[in-house]
Amino acid sequence: MIYLVRHGQTQFNAERRMQGWLDSPLTDLGRAQGAAIGRLLRGLIGKPDGWRLVASPLGRAQATAGLVGEALGLPIETDRRVIEVSFGQWDGRLRDELAAEHPDTFGRGGWQFAAPGGEGVEAVEARVSDWLADLPPEPERKVIVVSHGGAGRVVRGAYLGLSREETWAQDVPQDAVFRLASGAVERFDCEPAQP
Repeated sequence: MIYLVRHGQTQFNAERRMQGWLDSPLTDLGRAQGAAIGRLLRGLIGKPDGWRLVASPLGRAQATAGLVGEALGLPIETDRRVIEVSFGQWDGRLRDELAAEHPDTFGRGGWQFAAPGGEGVEAVEARVSDWLADLPPEPERKVIVVSHGGAGRVVRGAYLGLSREETWAQDVPQDAVFRLASGAVERFDCEPAQP
């Protein structure tokens, strides 16, 4: 079983700015979301015996994983394979600016991989699939992973065998947990977080 979490809201998220491999701190709301996710996971898994907590190396995922780990009493393992998609020269740019500059690309299917110097879709799929393949088989698999919007979509898409279009159409909430088990994905929403 895998519990998949997206990091809490960051300053860049609040500004509608592309993050990719850049980083910005969690906002007050983001810290509240991380704490709420920790409480939700504590209720979902019960005793954390045998569970692993894995996070992307980026600060926003590490900070969220720290809040989850505090709630569950678990140490954080870091794995670069669940890092966010790099948006190359678009990292740090405002979404509205990119939409105005690239109206034929930005916001349309596959736009995440159109940025100059960005990461290719095949590279993202390969690293995420490699991470999934390294996990123990079900039912021994007991992993909580704190990742990102794009990478989290790819984790769910690879797990379910979705097409690229279906993969990138998935929702990426910062206040929910996805359970990947027995070939299905189930969403659990957190209580509303208050900053």
